[in-house]
This record gives sequence, C-alpha cells and structure tokens, in this order.
Amino acid sequence: MALFSQTSQLGFQALLWKCRMFWPVSRCQQLFAGSVNFPNREKVSYFRFMTSSSTTLPVDSKGTGVFPTKKRSEIDYEEEKEWNEENREIPEGKLHFSSSVGAPKKQFSQVLSRHKFTNVQPPEKPLQAEEWNRLKESFQSPEIFEEVMFNSMIRCNSPIDVAKSLLTHVAKSDGDIAYHLLVKYLALCVQQGQTSEIHDVYDIMKIRFKVLESGAYSLLIKGLSNSDQWRMALTLLEEVKQLMIPSRGNYESCIKAASRHQEMNLAFQLYHEMLAKHLVPTSDVLQAFFDFSRGMKGAELQKQLFGILLYLRENQIYPHKTFMRSIKLWFESIPGGNWRGHLTNIKDSGQCPVCNHQLEDSNLTEEEYKGLRERIIKDVIHGTDTFRKTTPQEFEAFQTFVENRLPFDIVIDGLNVSHIKPRKMQCENLFEAVNCLAKGNARLLVLGRKHMLSNSPNWKREVMKEMQNKADFFFAENISEDDTFLLYATLRSGKHCKFVTRDFLRDHKACLSDSLTRHLFRKWQRGHQIVISSSGEGKRLKFLPAFCYDCVVQTTGDTWHIPYKDAFDEKYSYEVPRKWLCIQQK
Repeated sequence: MALFSQTSQLGFQALLWKCRMFWPVSRCQQLFAGSVNFPNREKVSYFRFMTSSSTTLPVDSKGTGVFPTKKRSEIDYEEEKEWNEENREIPEGKLHFSSSVGAPKKQFSQVLSRHKFTNVQPPEKPLQAEEWNRLKESFQSPEIFEEVMFNSMIRCNSPIDVAKSLLTHVAKSDGDIAYHLLVKYLALCVQQGQTSEIHDVYDIMKIRFKVLESGAYSLLIKGLSNSDQWRMALTLLEEVKQLMIPSRGNYESCIKAASRHQEMNLAFQLYHEMLAKHLVPTSDVLQAFFDFSRGMKGAELQKQLFGILLYLRENQIYPHKTFMRSIKLWFESIPGGNWRGHLTNIKDSGQCPVCNHQLEDSNLTEEEYKGLRERIIKDVIHGTDTFRKTTPQEFEAFQTFVENRLPFDIVIDGLNVSHIKPRKMQCENLFEAVNCLAKGNARLLVLGRKHMLSNSPNWKREVMKEMQNKADFFFAENISEDDTFLLYATLRSGKHCKFVTRDFLRDHKACLSDSLTRHLFRKWQRGHQIVISSSGEGKRLKFLPAFCYDCVVQTTGDTWHIPYKDAFDEKYSYEVPRKWLCIQQK
C-alpha cells in the first residue's frame, strides 16, 4: 500500500494559487512555464514518423533523428549506482496516480509497455505545447508517453528546461501533475544537483500530500543533503523514521552532509543508529569519516575512527586502495600523533618487513576449534537444510567412509575444481590438481559425483583409475551437493587439514546461529582454504596456500596493519588480499 495520500484534488491553477499563499510569486513561477524559454522552432509537421515494434521516433526527411543520441553526463560511478538503488524504491505497482492519469485498470499494462521504449531519445531543447502534443499523438503508446519521456530524460541527463517544458505542458493540458511524474522530475533535479528546483518540488509535495513514499523521501534527502540547507534532510530523515525504517542511502546522505560540515558527533550518532538498525554501511561512507576528520583534534573522534577500523576487522572488510589512502592520510594528519604509514607485503612467516611485528596466527585454539566443529556439525551438517541436498542414507554412508580412512591432509571439491579450465576435459583439470596436491605424500580425499564413472568424453575411465591410485574418492549422487561432505571430512580430520574449492561457502556461514561462531568460521576458512586459479590458457594450475597469519585488520596499540585490495570489486571470505598498509606511531 502506498504511503502517501492526496489532501485534495487540486487543479493546477488552484495549486499555484495555494502555493502563492506561502511563496513569493517569482518562486511559484520558477518551476513552471514562467521560467521556460521556448526557442523559435520549425513546425513538427515537417517531420515524418517511423514506427517499429519497440519504439516510435520522429525522423526528418533526410533520415536524421529529431532526438539525437546524447552522451551521458560524467556522473561518478558510485553515485550513479547508489542513485539506481534508491530509484528502485519506487515500485510501479505501489504508486497512486492523480485523476488525470487514467483508470487503475490500465496501470498493469502500462508498466509492461514502458519497458519497450528504452531507446527513446528526448529532445535537446524545450518544446512548445503543440510540439509535445504532436509527439504524443504519434507515439506508439500515448497513455505512457510522459512517463517514457521522463525516463529517457533521466537516462540521458537532459537539460532541466527540457523536462520543465514537458511538466508545464502536462500541467496545462491535464490541469494537474501526477505524483509519479513529479517524482521523475525530482529525480532528474537530484541527478544534476539542481538545489532550487528540489526545494520547489518539495514545497509542492508538502502542500499536496500528507505523506510521501520511500522513493520520494530518498530523492529529497539525497538532494537536500548536498545543499546549503542540508539540515532539512535531517528533518526529512526524522519524518521517515515515523513511517518506516530509513534506507541505507537515507542515512548515508545525512552522514556525509554532517561530515562535510565538520559535525562529526552528529555524523557518528547517525552511523551508530544505522548499525543498530542492521543496515550495512558502504565503504564510501566509511571513507568519508576519514576524509572529513583529517587534521581534527579530539580523543573521542580518534576513538570513533578506531572503532570503524575494528568494524572492518570484525566483518572482514578489505578497504580498496582509495579508502586505504584516506586511512593513511588521516593517521598522518593527527595533530601530535606522529603516525607514519607504509605500503608493504607481509612475509610468508607473517612478519611485517616494515615494523618487524608478527601478525596474528590464523589457527584457532583447541577450544575454539572444538566449539566451531560442534556448531558446524549441529547447525550446518545436521541442520534442517542438509537432507534437501542429500539423503540420510547417503550421508551415513559417507560418514562411515570417512571414519574408516581418517585423517586426511587435503579435501578436494572434485566437481568444482574440474571446471577450472573450461576448454579442457574436466577429468584432465582434476587430474592436474590431484597430481600437484599429492606431492609430499599428502593424503587426499576427492569428493566426486557418480557420473564421473560413466566413461564419458569429459570423464575418461583410464584417467579416473590413475587418479584413484593417488587419492581416496567418494562418489555422491549426481543431485547431491557436496559442501556438507567437504566441511565434515575437513573438520573430522583435524586442525591440520586443508580444503580446496572455489566455492565461497556463504550459505553455510549464514546457517551458523551466532556472530562469534560466524567470526570463527571465517577465520578458520581463511586459514584452511587453498585457493586454486588458472593463470591463463594452456598454463598450469596455480595454488595459493592458506596463510599462517590472519588476514584481517589488527592492532597492537602503537601499530595498525590493514590488508587492502586494489579495486572496488567485492572480495568473498576466502579471497584475501596480498597487500598491506603498516601504520606505526613513532
């Protein structure tokens, strides 16, 4: 159910009259026709129209499109991604349209139809009413013309005056402007940072609607937070709290605004409130804390920023290079702190070559290991989900198989590894892996599927026999999933046992019932999962052994060691970076 309701069915002229009770006349006119300058244009009738199954576009007699394709504006990628996320908060089916839009029964077909017009290009200059009318009449689906056109304006980042001319045309022809069109106009204003226009739309919405829905609130908060009246965004955030849980974007827009204005106490108050609502902050907003705190004094501020670093540790978050540099610069800017940062690679022994500090061991204590093994067996292996992926009889047979052959040194997810090089036979990929890992007389267990015994083009019988001379094999049913088998065999073999898979094991981590156990699982995984990769076509498989040191943010008080990644791409729990930032206090 939509969260807004119309106070009254105001006509457009009545709406402007009511607005003038609150604003100067010049401001009332700013949003609409009074501020749109129409250029002298040739008649649209000079153009002919071509219709296809997916779009209707006017073209001139020379074949040149009336709506030439424009390059998108240079919007920062992260801002655009966040903008897209916020825009998805406006579900089509939940909008209430004004009476001028049409009957509700048409809405479903309109939502389906609009997806056909993703290639429509908007005009480059404002149009007069007659020109908009002609375009609408010749459009394939006139009932959604305005919506499609606004969508294309957002996509192409059209000039505001072009959008304003369409909005003015709708207001004059329909006597009102539908809510969803106001929101789309607002979206374009926010995208371009048109602060005065954002204020105007907000003023109109306050008069017309008692409450807005989440998408409009998100746009207004985002737009106002970037203006000199950013505190209005805080007021809107409080309003949202009365109706729903604010989105991550709502909080982060306000946090960044407070940080930009050096109101760090307020920024951290919002940050902790966000965490309390189980909203996961982006690295972008975490980086902002360090950027805007640079050179500032205060023990409490320093404590809060150290808290963010510990948050990275607890959640195994690896900052990207830009974020890492912000952390380094903040440390070095602390007045009287005497911190110095250096980029380095940790030795295989776990020793930092910069400060000679030994990083934390990746191994669990005996007590931690025993507790983790019991919880995995209870929550994951014997959990409610296990026998959807196997049968009690098959898993019991596997347990007997393992118990009679313990312990193993390495457990291999055979099917997963067999796909490492798509252009090679699967049995050859697995054979290469087994050959590499069997060196040094390591005891191997390969988890396979019964179809591997079929002597098919991908699974040659003679290759399978040769592998079985070097490793123990357990062949599960083809429909079974072997993650549970892998965890059981590895944990039953003891703390020394490692495992090989390209699977991230995220589902199993989520099955664990408490945060401490999930933390221990991630630490165990980092120290026991052997990473396998193919270095190129025709090249040999590459195995990156599990680290003997723990790859998470760590501190001794006068040193910090922070692993970081080169790019913005997500790192899953077993993919640990090889590069570190070492920060020392001299």
